[in-house]
Parts: sequence; structure tokens; C-alpha cells
Amino acid sequence: MPRIQPIDYNTAPPGARAAHDGTILKHGRVTNMKATLLHSPPAFHALMAWYTLRDVVQPFLGERLTYIFSHAISDENDCLICTVFFRRLLIDAGDDPDNFTLNERETLVADFGRQLAQPHARVSDDVFDRLSAAFTEEQIVALTAFGAMMVATNVINNALEVPFDDYLDPYKKGDTAEGATS
Repeated sequence: MPRIQPIDYNTAPPGARAAHDGTILKHGRVTNMKATLLHSPPAFHALMAWYTLRDVVQPFLGERLTYIFSHAISDENDCLICTVFFRRLLIDAGDDPDNFTLNERETLVADFGRQLAQPHARVSDDVFDRLSAAFTEEQIVALTAFGAMMVATNVINNALEVPFDDYLDPYKKGDTAEGATS
């Protein structure tokens, strides 16, 4: 049971309806997380910065590694919605998130993501040294900020027990879904 119901478009204030409509135009749907965030347009707009940061890191990571990074964070945070969302993107792109074959760079980025999702986001010297050898300082800052936004979306979904989006059902892992309550 969600702690906060997603907004009802018909009774939402005009600002929330406008953000909703803009999201439909740009992304094709309003997920339950976005509909929940629309109770506070400033919170909604802050979390939508995830897309801006994704557009910064994707050119140097590539689409697949951007999804792997986001999946690693979400899985580590035990966020059902985000983990299954990224499973969907990976599966639809022909990947098998249950049997990844990752090269050294991909493993490094996934390890970095998992460490960002740990309490206090402490990143080991080993991972950071390898990250520094593979990426510029500008890229590391952007990747860290993008990871922090991914953690923030996980926090919203988990803390508010956002309802699981039905369109993701076919992408759940096995009979029991990984992650938080739906």
C-alpha cells in the first residue's frame, strides 16, 4: 500500500497537470514515482534532473553501461521499481541482466555504482583509483552526481512505498520480485 497516492490528474493543481502533460510529451508516460512526486512540483523537477545527468554521462558510458550502472545502484538499494525498470531496458536491448558478461570497464562502473548505494556512499580507494585511470575528473563528477540522482529515485520509491508500475510486471526476476514492496 503506497504511503502517498500518486496524484489524480483530474484534481491536481494546474502546475502539476502541466508537468504531467510535459512528461507525457517527452517520455511517453508518467510512472507512479513521477505521479507521486507531482504532489510537490519542486521535488518533481529536482528528480527529473536525472534525465539531464543521464544525457551527460551516456555519451562517455554508452547506453548499455548507463543502464548497467543504474541497475547496479537500484539493485544494491533494493529498489524494486528501479531495478525492474532497468531490467526492462536491458532485456529489451537484448541483454540478460541475470547473466551479464561485463568487461573490465563495465565491471568497474557497476562496482562504483554499488558502492555509491552503500551507507555513507564510501568508495574504496581501489575503485576510485581505477575510476581515475578510466575517466576524466569531469566525467567522474558527472557520473557521481548521476549515481546520486539514481539513489535519490530509489529513496523516493522505497520510503514512500510507491506502487509498482504494472507495465513492468513481465520483467520481474522469477516468481518473486527482487527489491522492496510493490
